[in-house]
Amino acid sequence: MRTDAAPTPTRLADYTPYNFEISETRFDFRLDPKATRVRSLLKMKRTGPGPLVLDGEAIDLVSVEIDGRQLKRSEYRLTQDKLILEETPDVFTLNIESKCNPSANTTLMGLYVSGGRFCTQCEAEGFRRITYFPDRPDVMSVFTVLIDADKTAYPTLLANGNKIEEGDIDGGRHYAVWHDPFLKPCYLFALVAGEFDLLEDSFTTMSGRSIPLEIFVDPGDAPKAAYAMDSLIRAMAWDERAFGREYDLDRFMIVAVRDFNFGAMENKGLNIFNSSLLLADAETATDMNFERIESVVAHEYFHNWTGNRITCRDWFQLCLKEGFTVFRDQEFSADQRGAAVQRIKDVRALRARQFAEDNGPLAHPVRPTEYLKIDNFYTATIYEKGAELIRMLKAWLGEDMFRKGSDIYFDRLDGTAATIEQFLACFETASGEDMGQFMRWYEQAGTPRLTVRRRRTPTKPVISQVVSFKQVTPPTPGQPKKAAVLIPIRWQAIGENGPLMEPQLTVMTTKSTDVSYPRFDEPHSISVLQGFSAPVILNSDATTADLVRLMGNDPDAFNRWEAGQTLARRLLVDFAKALEAGKMPKTNPALRDYCKALGTTLNDPQFDNAFKALVLTSPSSMEVLMEAAPIDPIAVHEAGQWLSRAVADALRDDLLVTYKAMRDKTGVFSPDAEAAGRRALKSRCLALLSARFDPLAASLASNQLDNATNMTDELAALITLSRLGGQRVESSMEAFFAKWKDQPLVLDKWFSVQSMRDHADGIHAITRLAETPSYERNNPNRVRALVGGFSMGNTKLFHKLDGSGYRFFADQVLDMDSRNPSVAARLLGAFEIWRKLDPRRQALVQAELDRIIAAKPSKNVLEIAERTRG
Repeated sequence: MRTDAAPTPTRLADYTPYNFEISETRFDFRLDPKATRVRSLLKMKRTGPGPLVLDGEAIDLVSVEIDGRQLKRSEYRLTQDKLILEETPDVFTLNIESKCNPSANTTLMGLYVSGGRFCTQCEAEGFRRITYFPDRPDVMSVFTVLIDADKTAYPTLLANGNKIEEGDIDGGRHYAVWHDPFLKPCYLFALVAGEFDLLEDSFTTMSGRSIPLEIFVDPGDAPKAAYAMDSLIRAMAWDERAFGREYDLDRFMIVAVRDFNFGAMENKGLNIFNSSLLLADAETATDMNFERIESVVAHEYFHNWTGNRITCRDWFQLCLKEGFTVFRDQEFSADQRGAAVQRIKDVRALRARQFAEDNGPLAHPVRPTEYLKIDNFYTATIYEKGAELIRMLKAWLGEDMFRKGSDIYFDRLDGTAATIEQFLACFETASGEDMGQFMRWYEQAGTPRLTVRRRRTPTKPVISQVVSFKQVTPPTPGQPKKAAVLIPIRWQAIGENGPLMEPQLTVMTTKSTDVSYPRFDEPHSISVLQGFSAPVILNSDATTADLVRLMGNDPDAFNRWEAGQTLARRLLVDFAKALEAGKMPKTNPALRDYCKALGTTLNDPQFDNAFKALVLTSPSSMEVLMEAAPIDPIAVHEAGQWLSRAVADALRDDLLVTYKAMRDKTGVFSPDAEAAGRRALKSRCLALLSARFDPLAASLASNQLDNATNMTDELAALITLSRLGGQRVESSMEAFFAKWKDQPLVLDKWFSVQSMRDHADGIHAITRLAETPSYERNNPNRVRALVGGFSMGNTKLFHKLDGSGYRFFADQVLDMDSRNPSVAARLLGAFEIWRKLDPRRQALVQAELDRIIAAKPSKNVLEIAERTRG
């Protein structure tokens, strides 16, 4: 995994088609944990000049045959990661036998063993760890797979497609043959073998086909997959209604595994899930877990068309499948849980992750131009910003034209490996619009800044007013100059009693533009970017009075919330700067107006509880860092605490009344949107009350912890107590651990809460957690819970001025890199904020990045470390 030579980047400009077609692929797997044998048969046809080059890593080659003749060692070349045949016929059958050691594969890429079961993860470049093959997405073939394994140890044998044969073999073994009739690249290959419990259901498609649905889980966990099954059935029906997409194979399968680098994988017909995103019940999963399961199950199913039936030509086009599919799962969630609430949650995630990425050393275009390891580009920019670009297409073209363009895309490019240009050409065909300028969104990194100003026309008498829009995108690494992008801007004038005009859509194509609107005699405000119509940072001349007016009167629920967030961000920046200067923040009219507006929303019955919970939630520290940088991150954290305390002081009685009103009186748990919204508002009220360090909050949290009948309430109470401190925290933590120590997914939550505590003995407590027997160093979920939770959620200890937090974190990254470079590189992304920090902390992070680079890490970690260091 370590590298001495400087790695060579892969560049989009160097793309050339593969010089062979593979019309048919057959694999014969004889599974053994330490020595799995793989025999492949590839029917090949030359389509261009040059040698045949196959990818392969950490596997042993046994033999190579062409048309039944075994090649001599002198007839091929074998490098560390390639098998090269200089001379081949134009049409031939290639047979390869190789061996691999799944039990030693700690990278969790390729074929590996998890909990005594065989599992695969091949995206992006994991298939090369299974056998020699052209491991690239534009090489598509029809796969037939035979799996042979010990019947007692591995009673279930699964692969992509339809099962066409199965039976017993001498020696206590058995086999199954799977055939996938649809062309696919090897990154969509999947194989699973082991002992599972099975949850079954079915779905009848719009053409009347009955599709068996099967979810394979650990023995005893089948009841916890019920919500995932329900989500799958709802997603299948929604995709038929919203996009006209019907499922194509004879069955659909999902498998849950504990050791998995990602959330889930869309392998054709056989999705493999991290168990944390598939298993849930009231006792062990929070409402957020249920929401994520619903979203991710839908996401992976939607990939059947946006990713599988149409895949990407090369990994630079990754957003083609991921951005479109994220958009689709967001639309599904909006349909299931409320459009406004879902839009707010999506934008909060975008700002916390993607805006920070766009504004730091790891900024890259939605379609990158080069990479060292493609694993490092599974980023918020590819996924979340990629989804926003699809949403802008819909806002710009309109719902009907967007659906027409989507239909053309599915019809025109089905069965191909496509590019962004081909995707946009479908919408150009549908609408007649030129997509050239829109393409800049895919080519330019960075978040555009949109400045909005109001002014009156100089004519007398004044009969109209003007809104001026101006856009600029700051320089990013490697892109100092930016061109204007197309920005669809939804806006509306709002008076004291609501809208004064119909919503407008201004499609901005230049660096600045003015738009006139009628004169209104009454005071009014301009609601800009309604529904967050474009992923930009808004800088407006809105006053506190404007923002309060929008909080109370904007018909666009997203912008009601956004007005409050804008006012809160301004307050937080002022508070953080005061705290950094050693001064205490002061109550001011803007703060009083903000708290009053929050109280009005809290007590307004027209808003649902989930929306109220989001309104009462302050902007993230990352948003404040971006506006106030460079700054002491602990000052930003304390500013957030100060604001929460001020809100709680102003609204104490209302928060207490609401908390009591939101308590469940039925005792029957439901994961639906209404019940989840009630619990979300209750948890938010409790969190705000605890910000006052009111003894009442501790009593409420203790009672809630003792009497909780679901994990949402139990965990919210535990987190509240952990923030309040005191002896009750330790006893509560110990009791929670004792209660749930045999439930890995719940224990992950315990590690996460522990990692974010402000422990009395500081970093030593975090170090001890990493040394306990319950800390599974090879399991990505456990590592993300502790190390990821610490770096992203423990501001005081991570950013401690003695550098101990940064040092511990860097040690953990290097330790994980020795076993699983992909997970290590993702963890290291926490350092991308270093330029936003005060100078002393910048120097400390730089030193740790230098140490990581000097350690000669994997290509994954090296790329992130060097780009972050700059």
